[in-house]
Amino acid sequence: MTRIHDLTVGELTAEIATGALSPTEVVGHYLERIDRLGTQVGAFTEVTADAALRRAAGDLPRGPLYGVPFGDKDLVARAGVPTRYGSRAFSDHIPVTSDPLAEALDAAGGISLGKTTTPEFGLTGFTEPRVGPAARNPWDLATGAGGSSGGAAAAVSAGLLPWAPASDGGGSIRIPSATCAVVGLKPSRGRLPIGAGLDSYDALAVNGPITRTVGDAALLLDVLAAIAPSHRSVVAPGTGPFADAARAEITGLRLGMTLTTPWDHAMHIVLDPHARAAYDHAATVLAAAGADVESADWQPTGYPELFGTLWRASAATLPLDEDALARVEPITAWLVREGRDLDARRLVSAYAAARLFERRTIETFARYDAVLTPALALDPRPLGWYRTEDAERTFAQQVEYAPHTSWVNVAGLPAITVPVLAGPSGRPWSVQLVGRPGGERAILALAGRLEAERGALPRPPGFE
Repeated sequence: MTRIHDLTVGELTAEIATGALSPTEVVGHYLERIDRLGTQVGAFTEVTADAALRRAAGDLPRGPLYGVPFGDKDLVARAGVPTRYGSRAFSDHIPVTSDPLAEALDAAGGISLGKTTTPEFGLTGFTEPRVGPAARNPWDLATGAGGSSGGAAAAVSAGLLPWAPASDGGGSIRIPSATCAVVGLKPSRGRLPIGAGLDSYDALAVNGPITRTVGDAALLLDVLAAIAPSHRSVVAPGTGPFADAARAEITGLRLGMTLTTPWDHAMHIVLDPHARAAYDHAATVLAAAGADVESADWQPTGYPELFGTLWRASAATLPLDEDALARVEPITAWLVREGRDLDARRLVSAYAAARLFERRTIETFARYDAVLTPALALDPRPLGWYRTEDAERTFAQQVEYAPHTSWVNVAGLPAITVPVLAGPSGRPWSVQLVGRPGGERAILALAGRLEAERGALPRPPGFE
């Protein structure tokens, strides 16, 4: 008999719908795994077991996620549950109202098991907050899970959750998903009605799912896209426009390949041989399956300065006075002060440069249905590798680790990371597929073909 944590989200919803499994059984199974294995990976900052069991036994909404567990990223407020934003400055914060995403997932019938670990205010691509445990990579517990959705990716990889909602402002879904060898989907800007990039002042951050299969990513994209601000879910699993995307034909799709990053002339980017092997393998598989694969010529300019400004500006409006700034981590305090010191001319110029970069990038890749890149440049970094006392060096280290992700946010494009090829440790290496604006269907189809060639995704040793 298939174990509950080995069921896909699609299979789980079907089992619950037929009565083969009850929400209480499913929630109890995952809570037992969290209790037994959770401290090893630091995936949760708060586990709400009692509330989850009460909800599972109660009158759940019969929405598309009826009875399916998930975890709120600790940047999403949930009424009555500690929401720390990864920060000591909010260590005692218990909101009285929930954010729209939490309310919408509840209305869809989902059951939150707690809060997943995030770095302070989600500002970094690694998850080692001082307010709580670091999120660890289940494939190698001496290394970090990536960030900022590090706890979410670690939980899905370790089988502590069947899926996790996450957010991505520069790679925060894709970096930890590639680190922990699961699937991470960043939708197009404006695709989702809640947490869309257009809701943020810099239009970079979007919500999306972390899953173990491409089919689940497609299913959850349908569900999330149908969750309207009025909290009515109208698409049942398996019936939305992306329902069959992971199994769609890829013959004739045009796929560009590039190892170029916008950072190449500003920083020393080195590609790990295993990352290169995964990239080459993916291209070979997709070409054999009928995609038209060719090298994509790309010569981005002016990117490091504009993104550095946007990164500083992203912290400027955090609700931190001087007393609170004394309690946050050094990199956060530096970013807040740098962001607040930006003059209007520099900020407006950065926004204008970002929109120009968006336009030129879309034009450059317009001939392709998707573009293939490595997901990460380096293997997972040891805990403590980032020099958090030196903000500028920490920024450079994040770029060295994941130079292929942030430009996708600036361009507003959809992207997915998918594990394709196992390295010597057994952890699969991932690649990234970037689509046209609104082009999620093509990247899901290509990712689905890579997944089919790879076969079933193994669990990390010790988390079977």
